[in-house]
Formats: sequence, C-alpha cells, structure tokens
Amino acid sequence: MKKKIVLLPGDGIGPEVTRAAAGILRETAHEFSHEFEFVELPLGGAAIEGAGTPLPNETLDACRKADAVFLGAVGGPKWDALPVGKRPESGLLGLRKGMGLFVNVRPVKLIEPLRGLSPLKQERLGDLDLEIVRELSGGMYFGERGNVAENGVERAWDTESYATPEIERIAAFAYTRAENRTRRLCSVDKANVLTSSQLWRRTVTAMNTVYPSSRSLT
Repeated sequence: MKKKIVLLPGDGIGPEVTRAAAGILRETAHEFSHEFEFVELPLGGAAIEGAGTPLPNETLDACRKADAVFLGAVGGPKWDALPVGKRPESGLLGLRKGMGLFVNVRPVKLIEPLRGLSPLKQERLGDLDLEIVRELSGGMYFGERGNVAENGVERAWDTESYATPEIERIAAFAYTRAENRTRRLCSVDKANVLTSSQLWRRTVTAMNTVYPSSRSLT
C-alpha cells in the first residue's frame, strides 16, 4: 500500500501527539511493507504565526490531494483575543468546508480494565458500545453572524440554518452505521423551540421508510 498523508500538528499538544502517531504509522509501514509519504503543513495558530492566516491555501490544497489527513489540535490562549474568523479554530472550520467534510464519528466503548474509573453507575454501564454521529459543516458554525453596538449596548448573533439535503446526508450515514450495528438510532434535536430542529426531526423521521430495519427515535 502506498499512501500520501498530510500531517497538521497545529497547536498545544497537537505536535506531540502527531509525532507519536506518525511514528506508529512508520513502524506499521515497515512491518507490513507499506509506503507512507508524510507532508507536514501548518494549521491554526501555527499557521497564523507563520503565514498570517489559520488555513493557508497551500495547506488546503495539499489536504485535498492527499489520501489521508492527520490533525493534531488547534487553538490556545495566545490567540483568544483575535476576532471570530481570524482565530485558529477558523482554520479547522475552513478545512471542513474546503474538503466537504460533514461527518464526525465519536465512538464510546467500555474498556474493561477502566470500568472502575467510569463516572457512570456500574449497574448502568453494561457492555457500553455506542457511536455519536455529529454534523460538521452546517448549522450555527457556518450560518450568518454579526456584532453591532448601539447606544452603548453590544449585540451579537449566530444563525442556525439547515437545508434538507444537509440533514439527509448525515442521517443517511447514521442510518447505515446503525444497520451494521444494533439497528437503533437516536436523533437529538430541540424541536420544541427551534424551527431548524423541526425540519431536522421531520427529515430524519421520514427516512425511516428508506431504512426500515433501523428505526430512529427522536
């Protein structure tokens, strides 16, 4: 196997964990006769310091052309005073949008030797094994935002906005994952007060007919 991997160490603990992970990949490549080409590029605060922007064009272009992207971490107190859109985290959002990344999968699985360290009640733990599927490139993070000052009073807003196709694509991913696991899917929303959540609930519920073996609960 021959693959090109872009490393984005970023900030804080990012460089440390990225170096460790790359070392494991190199050992894996050696053991199984793979060939991994690593390209390290700046993102976040490190990119602001070196290139004046949290997501340089060179970084985004390389990520689009790579077989895989390994990201460390972005952000830190040093850049907290920067305005929204200029902070390190803006580089991460730009990377998601630029690469069309809309799914974040967070597995939650009980490792038996760590059972005693869990904050959950032992009788509720069981064989804990679930996945959280989070939408990454829509909603409030990418909606219209603003900040104004009137008569000495400052006001700010962030717009929560979703279109049906954005909901359908993330729901389709979650339904497919569920069909390959427990065939149970829980959709989390705030439909009692948010119009965007009402659209989310209607869309996800309607997709029950497309994935009959996996029913969603809202």
